[in-house]
Amino acid sequence: MTTKSNTHVIVIGNEKGGSGKTTVAMHLVVALLRAGRSVGVLDIDVRQKSLARYLENRAQWGVAQGLTADDLPMPKFLPLQNSEHDSVQRRQSDDDDRLRRTLAAFSDCEFLVIDTPGADTHLSRTAHCFADTIVTPLNDSFVDFDLLARVDPATGEIKGPSLYAETVWRARQMRARSGVMGGIDWVVTRNRLQATNAKNKAAMAKKLGDLAGRVQFRQARGFGERVIYRELFSYGMTLLDLGCKGSPRKLSSMSHIAARQELRSFIASLKLPPLEGIEEELSKEAVADKRHAA
Repeated sequence: MTTKSNTHVIVIGNEKGGSGKTTVAMHLVVALLRAGRSVGVLDIDVRQKSLARYLENRAQWGVAQGLTADDLPMPKFLPLQNSEHDSVQRRQSDDDDRLRRTLAAFSDCEFLVIDTPGADTHLSRTAHCFADTIVTPLNDSFVDFDLLARVDPATGEIKGPSLYAETVWRARQMRARSGVMGGIDWVVTRNRLQATNAKNKAAMAKKLGDLAGRVQFRQARGFGERVIYRELFSYGMTLLDLGCKGSPRKLSSMSHIAARQELRSFIASLKLPPLEGIEEELSKEAVADKRHAA
């Protein structure tokens, strides 16, 4: 690791696909941008590149609609490619060097949001070591929970941390050994929540509560399962863009307003420094949504 810069690094991580990492990452990026913060984006899922494609869609939509940077704020984005060296050791060394150089190029940003692949890769593990905040979107399912902890199938008791929890533990160890001040704040957010199956939701809540103290993470409510997230991807837009100039959809339903409130609650739960401008902007949006609903 290198000496810590003033850029607050947020890693969106979970070694399982389909948990909504890219949706969370993009909405976090736009929330920070609309709060007037300088934001960098790094997509290290070099195969699928979902966040990179999201940003490409946003840029193309902005051009098609004749939108300015004030109308449609964009983050600083730099591409990152995997090393193609034949030697595994050399390839990993090259990847580490490329990642460090790329991170240094974001030193002018207040925040850097890193989206990671739904798999265990060397590049992803290295990126976690640079995190100030790790956000782990988790489907409300014990299939996803298995990445955090091993559960006794007979008793349901937690036996110990599992794959992804060990990745975060190693990242924390490496950060401590490097001498960088401050630890890694880990936030697990239950994502794609549905109104049905209250029994499963209660069981998940209990297990996460039991595990949180053992592996040291905070819990936060994520996003509900809503079609609007999938619809907005092709435009590169987010819920915070609804009602703004060039928006492909109007802020037209109570569902949209409820979803925006979920997003505001999620951003607030991250406790990102400094929060004053972000909280002020989110409060203004909440008031505007209430007027719209009325």
